[in-house]
Amino acid sequence: MNQQNYPQNTQYNTLPTSTMATVSLVAAILGFTALPVIGTIVALVTGYAARNETRAVPPQASGDSLATAGIVMGWIQVALAVVGVCCAIAYFGFFGALIATSGH
Repeated sequence: MNQQNYPQNTQYNTLPTSTMATVSLVAAILGFTALPVIGTIVALVTGYAARNETRAVPPQASGDSLATAGIVMGWIQVALAVVGVCCAIAYFGFFGALIATSGH
């Protein structure tokens, strides 16, 4: 007799995806496109809240990678904003010094 050994009714308990993680990722994408300041803030706040959910013991939800992506994108947006402000200061500072030293 050749019987196959199939698993017996194995059920996996999957956790639902964290809503905060999804909101974080969507807000980070909106931060790059339509809502730069608000999207960045929402992405960072909800991303860290979602990571608290997903890294709790026992975990309450899945979606840690979504939360991490939202956090990383949010911090990239903050870095780009800082670089942009520094470039603007340098730009106006250069032309302000140029006008001040022109002597007219």
